[in-house]
Amino acid sequence: MPMNRPVATALAAALCLLTAACGSSSDGKAGDATAEAAASKTGYPVTLDNCGQKETFDKAPGRVVVMNGASVAEVSTLLALGLGDRIVANQQSYGNSEVPGRAEAIEKLPDGGVKQNDAFDVPRETMIGLRPDLVLSTTAYGFDEKNGFATRDQLKDVGAHSYVSPQGCDQDTSKMTIADSYRLLRDMGKVFNVSDKAEELIAASEKKIAAVADKVKGEKKPRVMVLFSNMSMGGNDFSSVVAKGIYNDILAEAGGANAFENASEGSFADLSKEKVAATDVDALVVIGYNDPDPAAYAEKLLKEFPQWPAARNSTYVTLSDSMYLGPSNDLAVEKIAKMLHPDAL
Repeated sequence: MPMNRPVATALAAALCLLTAACGSSSDGKAGDATAEAAASKTGYPVTLDNCGQKETFDKAPGRVVVMNGASVAEVSTLLALGLGDRIVANQQSYGNSEVPGRAEAIEKLPDGGVKQNDAFDVPRETMIGLRPDLVLSTTAYGFDEKNGFATRDQLKDVGAHSYVSPQGCDQDTSKMTIADSYRLLRDMGKVFNVSDKAEELIAASEKKIAAVADKVKGEKKPRVMVLFSNMSMGGNDFSSVVAKGIYNDILAEAGGANAFENASEGSFADLSKEKVAATDVDALVVIGYNDPDPAAYAEKLLKEFPQWPAARNSTYVTLSDSMYLGPSNDLAVEKIAKMLHPDAL
């Protein structure tokens, strides 16, 4: 088994102190200055406090495994930062994207020959065999041993760093906002020493969202139903209806409000057809997760509930990755705002 990286670092530091070989003066000040200058030049070491666990990087990772987690946040963030060549195994895909070429770029990434386990992700033995130096997971679920995954400690033992995306520590994404998408970009920018690129993407996104929000300010906020097409997450007819999370932040910036925000304390509501029928819905946002025709689902839904204002006006938009944690939330804000407030934009 290779030496644990933190242990090796500590050993090197101890030898350095014993031999006085790391500096040119007896008090160590010159050595400290040299080390600080080198760190400033390379951008390393970088330490992140991630879910209460410190991860220190002394160089940019070169073998990244992106776990599934029903997300595209992590793989999209890496691609947006120009880091696709660092990925040795990607398990994420929505099948489509609001970013031109993004879905195709994801499709071309290596999958590492992974045979997913019953939790639809990378099993422990397979993960270790991939020899990663960084593993990304949307939530802490991806490092839970009882689900058949490699734990963060087990990954550390084989020299691999691990990272849980913002708001994923307790597996509750109901408090997620657009700011968390920016945090993910910033964290990956630091880890891979591309912080300038991360800040450039963040600034551009903030500028676009602010421009849209300014145009719809003061407009009446239509009640929007957000749900994933052809997906079941519970026992009722409508179990993929969004209640809370980053979706609501996006709706607010676009000049809308979630019609089902109070239907659940968690991210999703599990609703009966009667509950859905009794709620006024002014517009639909249908998220296509590996669905080749989410528009057909939207049209079917509008026919099923003709009493909705959304049905009378055929008011809907289909989206995919821009509605989720990731680098493209500005596209969702813009598209939803154009649907809700066409005269303002």
